[in-house]
Amino acid sequence: MSFTDKLDALMAEKGINKSVLSKEAGIPYTTIAGFYSKGTDNVKLSTLKKLSAYLGCSIDYLADDSSDDKPLTIAAHFDGDEYTEDELDEIRQFAEFVKNKRK
Repeated sequence: MSFTDKLDALMAEKGINKSVLSKEAGIPYTTIAGFYSKGTDNVKLSTLKKLSAYLGCSIDYLADDSSDDKPLTIAAHFDGDEYTEDELDEIRQFAEFVKNKRK
């Protein structure tokens, strides 16, 4: 999937257009329009960072045309003995419950 195909899909998920993406991601509209008319061979890293942060995906996902899977990671970091083993088990069970709700 190409860079612009991914942008289109991600904008559709958010229900936005190029103009809204431009304003909310802080990227000039001409830059976004240029992706479609001039290509994406020389996209600036700063632009990729803004797009990935706003669209909720990795820079790798946007930049790699061979990657079609949008990776989504939710990370949690717990220091020391913040939770007991039973509490951690309960957190894992809740995560499983949330996943099963989609079925």
